[in-house]
Amino acid sequence: MSADDIIKDIKARKFKPVYLLHGEESYYIDKIIHYMEANVLNDMEKGFNQTVLYGKDTDMATIMNAAKRYPMMSDYQLIVVKESQDLKWAKETEGNGKEAEFVLNYFEKPMPTTILVLGYKYANFDKRKKIYKAIDKSGVVFQSDLVRDYKLAGWIDDLVKEKGYKIAPQASALMAEYLGTDLSKISNELEKLLLNISKETTIDTDLIQKNIGISKEYNVFELQKALAVRNVLKCNQIVNYFADNPKANPMVMVMANLSAYFSKILKYHYLPNKGDAAKELGVNPYFVKDYETAARSYSLGKVFDIVSLLREYDLKSKGVDSTGNTTDGELLKELLFKIIH
Repeated sequence: MSADDIIKDIKARKFKPVYLLHGEESYYIDKIIHYMEANVLNDMEKGFNQTVLYGKDTDMATIMNAAKRYPMMSDYQLIVVKESQDLKWAKETEGNGKEAEFVLNYFEKPMPTTILVLGYKYANFDKRKKIYKAIDKSGVVFQSDLVRDYKLAGWIDDLVKEKGYKIAPQASALMAEYLGTDLSKISNELEKLLLNISKETTIDTDLIQKNIGISKEYNVFELQKALAVRNVLKCNQIVNYFADNPKANPMVMVMANLSAYFSKILKYHYLPNKGDAAKELGVNPYFVKDYETAARSYSLGKVFDIVSLLREYDLKSKGVDSTGNTTDGELLKELLFKIIH
């Protein structure tokens, strides 16, 4: 089930006795839990029947004892265990003790009047465990995977649309480039931005740059555009800005973006049908022309050389084979010179 499917069922009052929400991406786990905390019970029922526990402060015996209670003046009780990856049982093998048997027996035959939610974040639950198999059979298991970087812009488009707003392709791409794969961070930044605009306004790069603190002229997105046409002056201006503002433009982020960019250019060269470029590259169709331009500017052989350069300078930025006290800014300037010339 997807996060939306789970929320849809909860809204329809179709509950399961156990929910295991696990995975490396915490955004959807938090989204489901927040919705359940707000909507499973009414305000009167919450006082007696809603319990929130934290993995590092509790244990399975306490959770099981609470889960076996009957609700008071309500059809259900809701028990939410946040950060359940910190539970002792989550870190060890199941063993053969009485406690493990007691826990497994509960998950095989959970209380129908208890809704037990386990938020297991930043990692996947071990699917080999008997507990996992028992929950999968008696309740709901939801795995929240990281969103790949090439899907981020589309994810942002969907989130904005879900909230009833519109965003330009360049703007969602710029957000994806600068905010990375942390969905909670992206969502929070969008929430702040949406407070200041009407639903009739299309979110463009100017709004993104103004509200999220990204330089309008000097960012990775503009650097890629300048590299595509080998605009030496613009590339130098942007790289100098990066060198003077390393905290806003960390080397690791710039290198990751350039590596992804030239990897797509390399892939574009090999596409037998350029009409499928958007799908094959995993980019918005709006940006295909940029990769077409870049492919004309850089031959296949040159792109191979650039990919090798990017690997070399990525290692240098991490202290491998670097000379003396060379700064990230100096390395970046040197790298860009070699890319363009």
